[in-house]
Amino acid sequence: MRHGDKIKNLSRTASHRKALLSNLAVQLITHKSIVTTLAKAKALRTYVEPLITKSKDNSTHQRRVVFSYLQDKEAVTELFSNVAGKVAGRPGGYTRIIKLGTRVGDNAETALIELVDFNEVYGKGKGETKEAAKKTRRSSTRKKAEAKAEAAEEVKAEETKKEASE
Repeated sequence: MRHGDKIKNLSRTASHRKALLSNLAVQLITHKSIVTTLAKAKALRTYVEPLITKSKDNSTHQRRVVFSYLQDKEAVTELFSNVAGKVAGRPGGYTRIIKLGTRVGDNAETALIELVDFNEVYGKGKGETKEAAKKTRRSSTRKKAEAKAEAAEEVKAEETKKEASE
């Protein structure tokens, strides 16, 4: 039984799995999308998304922490310079997995894993940088309050126009 076993082992030892995920993460960061098996893509998502979150805080400590996972200076530089700037306004969900079907040789399920903000086909605002999203549980309440304030301003503007015309 595998009760409480949440890690995807990928039929590898811990050191082999760590090296595999590190190499896949480096390739994903440098090429922005890679094709691999579905199981590896799902394991890579849980490995690389916390690293991308760490890259939002460009400090020496966070760079060292990320380097301890990736062991590649160029990938760390790419992550903290280009990738972090694009994902600054996104609160999570930096990767997308698209199933591609099965491989001819061994019938393994393949998938494309990509960084969401670097896909020009799905991207809404190409080249736009978003401001950091403020995390709040009451975002809908805040939006309603802003809408009421705008409506009140419009009513006041209409009243002043009526008074000025009279």
